[in-house]
Amino acid sequence: MFKIQTLNAISDVIFNRLTSDKYAVGKETADADAILVRSAAMHDMALPESLCAIARAGAGYNNIPVDACTQKGVVVYNTPGGNANAVAELAMGCMIAASRNMFEAQKWALTLKGEGDKVPALAEKGKGQFVGGELRGKKCAVIGLGAVGGKVANGAYNMKMSVVGYDPFLSVEFAWALSRGVKKASTMAEAVDGADFVTVHVPLTPDTRGYINAQLMEKMKDGVILLNLSRAELVDAEAVKAALDSGKIKKYVTDFATDELLGYPGVITLPHLGASTPESEDNCAAMAADQVADYLETGSIRNSVNFPACELAAWPGDRVCILHRNAPNLIAQITGIFGNAGINIEHMVNKSRKDAAYTVLDLSSPANETALAALRAIDGVYRVRWLAQ
Repeated sequence: MFKIQTLNAISDVIFNRLTSDKYAVGKETADADAILVRSAAMHDMALPESLCAIARAGAGYNNIPVDACTQKGVVVYNTPGGNANAVAELAMGCMIAASRNMFEAQKWALTLKGEGDKVPALAEKGKGQFVGGELRGKKCAVIGLGAVGGKVANGAYNMKMSVVGYDPFLSVEFAWALSRGVKKASTMAEAVDGADFVTVHVPLTPDTRGYINAQLMEKMKDGVILLNLSRAELVDAEAVKAALDSGKIKKYVTDFATDELLGYPGVITLPHLGASTPESEDNCAAMAADQVADYLETGSIRNSVNFPACELAAWPGDRVCILHRNAPNLIAQITGIFGNAGINIEHMVNKSRKDAAYTVLDLSSPANETALAALRAIDGVYRVRWLAQ
């Protein structure tokens, strides 16, 4: 039986996947084979030696020590797309609300409390200060056309906006999902040129920190509305302040509260509502549970952030899964151990992702502990899993 520890309140849909005949699931589970987590900080957590996988029920994974996990042969997953609809809907709602000045209008309307019968007339008299524009016919630049950005681009296009997207790493899968009317820019500067709205949907990495900076803002039209529902650090906060002060940016809508921007004129801050829907939490939890179950039971890897994807069919015999460094001569050493032990390899898969690699051996004769111990002793091998039949 596999042991799964939960570090946060995870949707009960996981129990439809991780059934009690195969899995023991709970917050207090010791010596876990896998961990399901949402936002709990894991960087200072002592990881058990038994741990094979961590699945983040959500897209971001900066709360997980990914590099340390790689060195221990722990596969780390996220759930891209599980919360995409929730974030995309919020982005579209924010565009409408920001354009129509709904946030400011609602705040002002509250000041009429206590005026009694005069409230309707006062509201009518004061509404003119909040007149805003429609989305139809406006230009929307979408930076990042993945699971969320693609839905935003399609949604904006369906609202009769002129949509330009930028994504140098656009996958075939997401490209096929885009509406034909979404134009693709070759640079960010080209995408934002003349845009009434710029919305950012890229992951936070060392390369994307400060992605939306003063230089890019200078290329935007005056009075642009900038939205960031991805990560606070993607946008240079000081540059935002300067652009708001100059009128380059009319409004900055962010889903991430930071002390330096809270209450700053022109900044609309939400308390990280993006994926906070019951539907999104269910979707992410189900994806995380399925990915962990596939890996523990068959060795298949989908949506890992530190090891290569590897879809595996069922195998009736023994299967040995080896997580290792992507380095010369390692495969020869691995196969040599089985040859010397007289164990026949019926089928082999080897995948790599930068410095990490994954090798799966389907055997036509049973493995043994002696061979597995020799595998674990190879310099550069992080973890060996024996799925015995």
